[in-house]
Amino acid sequence: MGAETCAVPEGMPTDLSQLGMGPAAAAAVTLSERAVKHIRDFLDKRGKGLGIKLGVRTSGCSGMAYKLEFVDEEDPQDQKFQYQGITVYVDPKSLSYLAGTELDYVREGLNEGFQFNNPNVKSQCGCGESFNV
Repeated sequence: MGAETCAVPEGMPTDLSQLGMGPAAAAAVTLSERAVKHIRDFLDKRGKGLGIKLGVRTSGCSGMAYKLEFVDEEDPQDQKFQYQGITVYVDPKSLSYLAGTELDYVREGLNEGFQFNNPNVKSQCGCGESFNV
């Protein structure tokens, strides 16, 4: 159950340091097999949607929180990745914060949900809702 790296979006330079991002940004975002399965299931149950959008927002006690939402209409500014039949959108401002992140779907006891495994995180709050890079 590994993850493969998404391709660099069409029209973007392969050397992302040209955009002020380090080489880790080239890895963009990966999805575990469990995440792919659950995203596919959610989209099928919904009956509509182009894919999912990942991002970060200012929030919480550590400064930032993840966003995950369905996409019904493309935003031309978003970076678009195809991953095992799933379209993943990332807004340009969030791309550098999410570089190298794996989105997984985990079950711990009675709880289950998406988990962001982000190598850029320096600290996070005790409740796990927010992080700092």
